[in-house]
Amino acid sequence: MAFFKAFTNKIRDLFSGRKIDEAFFEELEDTLIEGDLGARLTDEIVTKLRDEARSERAKTIEDLQRIMKNILSPYVKEYCPMPEKGELSVYLILGVNGVGKTTSIAKMAQYYTDNGRKVLLAAADTFRAAAVDQLDIHAERLGIRIVKQRTGSDPGAVIYDAITSATAQKDELILADTAGRMHNKENLMKELQKIDKVINSRGVKPENYRKFIVIDSTTGQNGLSQALLFNQAVKLDGVILTKYDSAAKGGALVQIGQQLSLPIAFVGTGETYRDIHPFDKEEFLNALVGIKEK
Repeated sequence: MAFFKAFTNKIRDLFSGRKIDEAFFEELEDTLIEGDLGARLTDEIVTKLRDEARSERAKTIEDLQRIMKNILSPYVKEYCPMPEKGELSVYLILGVNGVGKTTSIAKMAQYYTDNGRKVLLAAADTFRAAAVDQLDIHAERLGIRIVKQRTGSDPGAVIYDAITSATAQKDELILADTAGRMHNKENLMKELQKIDKVINSRGVKPENYRKFIVIDSTTGQNGLSQALLFNQAVKLDGVILTKYDSAAKGGALVQIGQQLSLPIAFVGTGETYRDIHPFDKEEFLNALVGIKEK
């Protein structure tokens, strides 16, 4: 998978046949900051790398790559939830407009349908007619039921109706779209909190209710800001990444993991409904430190 290719090539070049000296560490620091790890986290990682390389008497670049991978590992988590058969789960999908949220919901619907789950879509982004229409088109193409109301309706009412319908039809997973922008952040956060209360009051088991934020992999530091904002409104359970390709750098994921301990659930890699995959931590870390896959 050719994700954040330009960045990993730069890391790999840096780790190729270089002498382990101060100039190497300084260049590594610059490269990691460029890769969206942020100055503070980069300083922490490079300091640990220096100390552990010294204590382990690292002699080769391969030794450094292994040490750096071990340092980064606690910050990166993977989590691919699978709804329980015969029970109702609700996955609330959050994110700012333009990150590919509605398309990600359609891809998740395909993924879970392929895995034998009965899926229902809920069009709770009622503030944009285009969002409801788009999700409706996806539902029709996928042959999946959708619960929707007219533009401007109460999003909480859509969720309430979706849970009622899903319970009656024995659906196993509701994928709920939500608004990504209103007149101001405060209104948006209040709306999401209202939806959260509706779900919690409708008898859905706590372990079956999950909240995921969709982040565009190419936005770098903005992805961290978005995760922090939405996590304040409703405690997030995981991240879904879109545009996970050669344009992405990947470092922001490490920051999100460090600051919020959020795992990565899915990555979107293309245009079709099946271009979504559970996040692979091992593959990501190998790419991030420049280790070539065997």
